Amino acid sequence: MSGVLYGVGVGPGAADLMTLRAARLISAAEVVAYPTLAGGASFARAIAAEVIPVGAIEIAMDVPMSVERAPAQAAYDAGAAAIAVHLDAGRDVVCLCEGDPFFYGSFMYLFARLSARFRVEVVPGVTSIAACAARAGRPLVARNERLTVLPGPLPEAELRERIAGAESVAIMKVGRHLGKIRAVIADLGLTDSAVYVERATLPEEVVCALAEAPEVAPYFSMILLTKGADPWL
Repeated sequence: MSGVLYGVGVGPGAADLMTLRAARLISAAEVVAYPTLAGGASFARAIAAEVIPVGAIEIAMDVPMSVERAPAQAAYDAGAAAIAVHLDAGRDVVCLCEGDPFFYGSFMYLFARLSARFRVEVVPGVTSIAACAARAGRPLVARNERLTVLPGPLPEAELRERIAGAESVAIMKVGRHLGKIRAVIADLGLTDSAVYVERATLPEEVVCALAEAPEVAPYFSMILLTKGADPWL
């Protein structure tokens, strides 16, 4: 019989925000796979490091940072092929994914390549949005409100239009786009309603009003924006 591929969300950063199911699967894993970023360390592996068994086979998938899709797709092709070797041999594989596997998660690209051939189980994880809202003390939506999730790399005009028409907004992947995003929010007169969060739940976490945010933001940063009165009061 073929092995099972588990796509395991390990949460936003703090190791104790992994679910019990995630920790159980990782601690029993014979083969562990995870993405690395352009030859660097793996954030997903760092979160789960304390529960990865000594002697586990590790598959590191190096995903280059590029606006071109082809290099990353080639990396996932190679990673899927390496994982398939173990699945064909009857070994289960636990693939680590920061946050949740199906919410901007790298695991979805492996799922697309392998789910037709092998049994795949997805273990959800705490998302960065949930973590940032909790750390900022900022409820996002109530009653019939809508939450709009936007990626920071969107073109300025589209970002402006989507924020203007939204109720509550979470802007992810801020990074090098912070200046553009900050300018759009200021132009809409919403700076006082925005909170900036970077590296949520980690020791180096930063939570502050957008007006007080640093000039340079890491990739793992987010802006939360809520308009109007607080409906939960």
